[in-house]
Amino acid sequence: MKLSAFASSFLFDPKKPRFRDYPTQLDDDDKALPGLESSLGQIGEYQRRLWANRARAILLVVLGPDTSGKDSLIRTLATYADPAGFHAWSFSRPQGAEIRHDFLWRVTPFLPGFGEMVAFNRSHHEAVIAERVWPVHAPESYNWDNRYRSIRNFENHLVEEGTTLVKIWLNLSEDEHRERLVKRLDKPRKRWKFDKSDIDGWEKRHQYQVFAEEAMAATHTEQAPWFVVPGDRKPQARAIVAALLAEQLQHLAPEYPREDQAVLDDYRRLLAESGVK
Repeated sequence: MKLSAFASSFLFDPKKPRFRDYPTQLDDDDKALPGLESSLGQIGEYQRRLWANRARAILLVVLGPDTSGKDSLIRTLATYADPAGFHAWSFSRPQGAEIRHDFLWRVTPFLPGFGEMVAFNRSHHEAVIAERVWPVHAPESYNWDNRYRSIRNFENHLVEEGTTLVKIWLNLSEDEHRERLVKRLDKPRKRWKFDKSDIDGWEKRHQYQVFAEEAMAATHTEQAPWFVVPGDRKPQARAIVAALLAEQLQHLAPEYPREDQAVLDDYRRLLAESGVK
């Protein structure tokens, strides 16, 4: 994956596996953030070029604790996206047929086809994070090292076949996490999101974070790296992720496909014969 100096500054570092070693917000003068609107415009333009070329694909994976802003981030990134080539999917606790298959089975049908940009709100990585806190199988039946290896092999296969992965962890401070949960209770527009499972999630937040740190260290590769994005200020997080995504889209589809001059000449001839000048 080609990365600018800006993008590299948010790369996960296996030598720093703890989220507390990464910022949850940037000082106003800490980094010159690209303008959000400019990056969104680039996403819209280069996503259309990606769709026109139908040669590569991009998968955006967004993880983070509850209330970290995953939904609103994806909505923002889709502002100027062509809906013909953009899709977003959310993954909750496995159930039904999902439990009866291997853990990668449920995400496979939703992977991007060539020309598409797809966003995952949570993903196959929850199978090595959330399932360690809330197992869906007998706890003794899990082999976490096997799952880590399967994820690395799976993502390496996707990259080799033409899909770029942009994997984001939204790094939220505990104080901000607590404040956002309270807002869910206080605001009718957000109150519907509150579920009994949020209480359990809050009580086990430290356990979840430890497993997330371990999973990220085990699935961070040169081909499919993780980025740790400060999440306490949503405008900052959106500007950073938009810039990261725009950068990769430009690498995938810098130009529109070359036009077929013979086809264009035929169209002009047919239109002229129909009286269109």
